[in-house]
Amino acid sequence: MTTTKPGIALVTGASTGIGRATAKALQQAGFRVFGTSRRPNAENVDGITMLPCDVTDEESVAELINTVLDEAGRIDLLVNNAGIGLLGAAEDSSTAQAQALFDVNVFGVLRVTHAVLPIMRRQGSGRIVNLSSVLGFIPAPYSALYASTKHAIEGYSESLDHELRSFGIRVVLVEPAYTRTSFEENLTRPDRALDIYASARAGVGEVMRKAIETGDAPEVVAKTVVQAATVAVPRRRYAAGKMARRISFLRRLVPESAFDKALRKQNKLPV
Repeated sequence: MTTTKPGIALVTGASTGIGRATAKALQQAGFRVFGTSRRPNAENVDGITMLPCDVTDEESVAELINTVLDEAGRIDLLVNNAGIGLLGAAEDSSTAQAQALFDVNVFGVLRVTHAVLPIMRRQGSGRIVNLSSVLGFIPAPYSALYASTKHAIEGYSESLDHELRSFGIRVVLVEPAYTRTSFEENLTRPDRALDIYASARAGVGEVMRKAIETGDAPEVVAKTVVQAATVAVPRRRYAAGKMARRISFLRRLVPESAFDKALRKQNKLPV
């Protein structure tokens, strides 16, 4: 397998979980890695330079990119990992809460990507890896808004890849399933939770908790990111881990009605 030469990597949301594991894996693969954290005084760890950035703030993103350029002179790889979760029925959240979720998970990706693209075009090369999810291509009860952000990232990434290939830039997706991180603990809670959904919401939440406990380690996802970042001719998307590969396979081959029944059964919803 032919790979590209490691260079300068920028990983958003690198203070914990998948982002931290990815930053470490890229550093071990030979990249000089800059990671971001919402905390203004995040300490550098394992050779990774940590910088503050709020992906919902244009000025914060611009300052981040300028700092990386001042220190390294270029950006060869962008890993858009920063994001937040939300568990609840679609009707459980106000429009304002939905907008806040999209501001991080979708428009945050757009802000950082837009800031990096002129640099990569001048270089004539670059790779952008966007962290999606299996929820970017399957339905997810009680994750409608979160899944919508990942569906948006899938469409954005595929279209952007076509637009950028002539500049020597590729955009790829990494799609994890359940991963053993603090994701569930850090989930945003619905701001107007309705009693009518309480029982089903709790059931789905319990299924998620158990699945995360037995899910892939963040390092499994990080290994997939390194592969997507370094292979010379990347695929459009990479399933990260055994469960993600299995879900991707089933989604493509199992009849829709059967997949629907299995999904409802897994989430303890009436079939």
